[in-house]
Amino acid sequence: MRIIFMGTPDFAVPALQALHAAGHEIACVYTQPPRPAGRGKQLRASPVQDAAEALGVPVRSPKSLKGAAEQAEFAALKADVAVVAAYGLILPQAVLNAPTHGCLNIHASLLPRWRGAAPIHRAVMAGDAETGVTIMQMEAGLDTGPMLHKVTVPVERKTTGELTEELAALGAAAMVEVLADLAAFPQKTQDDAAAIYAPKIDKSEAKIDCAESAGVIERRVRGLAPFPGAWFELGEERVKLLLAEVTEGGGAPGTILDHDFTIACGSGAIRPIKLQRAGKPVLERSEFLRGRPVETGTILS
Repeated sequence: MRIIFMGTPDFAVPALQALHAAGHEIACVYTQPPRPAGRGKQLRASPVQDAAEALGVPVRSPKSLKGAAEQAEFAALKADVAVVAAYGLILPQAVLNAPTHGCLNIHASLLPRWRGAAPIHRAVMAGDAETGVTIMQMEAGLDTGPMLHKVTVPVERKTTGELTEELAALGAAAMVEVLADLAAFPQKTQDDAAAIYAPKIDKSEAKIDCAESAGVIERRVRGLAPFPGAWFELGEERVKLLLAEVTEGGGAPGTILDHDFTIACGSGAIRPIKLQRAGKPVLERSEFLRGRPVETGTILS
């Protein structure tokens, strides 16, 4: 097929590479414009742009697709289909209608559960037993279009970062499978009554509230790892908690119960596995405590 690919972050790169390797003609790649990054705030191209340039595929990075000129340029590519993976811009109806088979999206959830911006984070934080990817036909609504294919994976104790990498590979393979025989994947309407929205992660959600149960906190830690990272305050220092385990223990929420850094929660307790001080590398608990032990009875805030 002649494909327009639309994506921006690392999640989208495997799909672009897989479609190219499968022999499809990538007419053009659309991605968000370079953004300031790093301490020097130098403009940095998106991971998808880097991947497209490595493949020798032309790249466009308009700030919007709402203008008539941008829409005409898109339509002039005369694509069979547009493949969208975490592109990050709203697609107007003229864009959705331009390719022969419309626009197909790789969405990182089992729709209609977790429509929206942060489906992987929300699935982990909610304690879902499984998640996956859905190949869907895009329409004007937010992730409301009919579904063509689903692939399911267990969540287990994976972090959002680990699941993102896994789902990116699964989504790439699923899209290649669908485009190999589009007629073999009939569309299925979503059940709107079962829909759950996955809003973007707000910074306020990253602060750990030790009054919550140990299970809720452990899931929040995995759901926010590696970014933005759940955190607590140890004295005047902010510490990110990137992996933890639920354990036995009780006491006033936020109290350090022993020399192994067991933290009392609203019910039960958690024990950190991986932590990170501001500007420092990620450390295992034993390494973290080696230089600066935390006294029993210390209260986190």
